[in-house]
Amino acid sequence: MNHLSKLMLCPLLAAMLAVPFYSATAAEPAKSKSTNSKSKTATAAEPATAPAVAETATAPPVQQYQYSTRPAAIAGGANPFNRLLKVAKVPHQSASGDEIHDPTNEGTMILQPPLEAYDGLPQTETGLGNGVDWVKALDDGNIKPRWERTDPTAEPMVMDMNIVRVPKSSMPDVVFPHRQHTLWLACSNCHPDIFIPRKGANQINMASIVLGQKCGVCHGKVSFPVSECKRCHSQPKKVAVNGGGPTQ
Repeated sequence: MNHLSKLMLCPLLAAMLAVPFYSATAAEPAKSKSTNSKSKTATAAEPATAPAVAETATAPPVQQYQYSTRPAAIAGGANPFNRLLKVAKVPHQSASGDEIHDPTNEGTMILQPPLEAYDGLPQTETGLGNGVDWVKALDDGNIKPRWERTDPTAEPMVMDMNIVRVPKSSMPDVVFPHRQHTLWLACSNCHPDIFIPRKGANQINMASIVLGQKCGVCHGKVSFPVSECKRCHSQPKKVAVNGGGPTQ
């Protein structure tokens, strides 16, 4: 090798030694493996999130309140079933503003104004609810409810039978009069969905009534509230609470 060849070879060797010595081909598979691992992890994670999406899609819709604006009278209450438990600040409001009827329903506007409808009817002692003693109004002949909506001549199927329930507490016995109820309602309004027509088949307590069950389906909504205790607990106890004998 002559002197010129040696001069040309030295720079070439210096350049080769300056480059870091590593295998590019060996690193590529490692990088590819890492990428594939991430891809597999992402693929494995996708099915885990799929049921959550499906569950959200199939979840039943939340039932909305029937009014466009929830009435202020029951907006903050624990349950709306006993809105008649207090005396109304403005009694006998029109149906469109009483916070009970739906103001968006066109049928609400054709209802007779309460002040006109209740004129001359007997009043309750407490004034709770609408303040009208409807049972007395029936007995006195002030009103005669239509039994059939399309037939004003139809007569009701009245059952004149009382059911007495003896509470375990010291409260007077409860008397349920079928006559006053069947003057307004057909038997199918209560039986068998609310009350099973069989002795001993119905467990009734004040907690369920206040929550809008049993008697509370109507009382506290469209009938006198449960705060008028003596309207139901109307018969003095004939048997002591402990069953030890008569109390009178």
